[in-house]
Amino acid sequence: MRLERLRFEHLAQMAEIEKEAFDAPWSVNMFIPELACEDANYIVGVDGDEVICYGGFRKILNEGHIMNIAVKKGYREQGLGKQLISAMIARAKLLGIERITLEVSSINPVAIMLYEKNGFVSCGIRKKYYENGSDAIIMWKEL
Repeated sequence: MRLERLRFEHLAQMAEIEKEAFDAPWSVNMFIPELACEDANYIVGVDGDEVICYGGFRKILNEGHIMNIAVKKGYREQGLGKQLISAMIARAKLLGIERITLEVSSINPVAIMLYEKNGFVSCGIRKKYYENGSDAIIMWKEL
């Protein structure tokens, strides 16, 4: 796998991974503004021409907000999520970001464990945040 910056040609495959990974997936049209946004930083993992994972955050002052992170079925449990988080954190540090946050579904223990293993700490709950009624756990990591 090689990591690349987000390009337009990645979007259709990312939208397919979104459908596999989330109850309320982002569409191609939802990702398009991320390409033009100066504060958006997306990293895409590719194997040949196939997008197998991606993650992105937005810089807001001296903080980062992780918007998306997903790994394609068949490539999960191979450490790709950890590689994405490490690459995003490295990029965030280069941009002068001091801490980074995300929301994760309270019914996604695999993701929660991944974030905890990477130094994220639960700091709050957003009740019924997701369309399926599940709560969001707010997590932060000091950089």
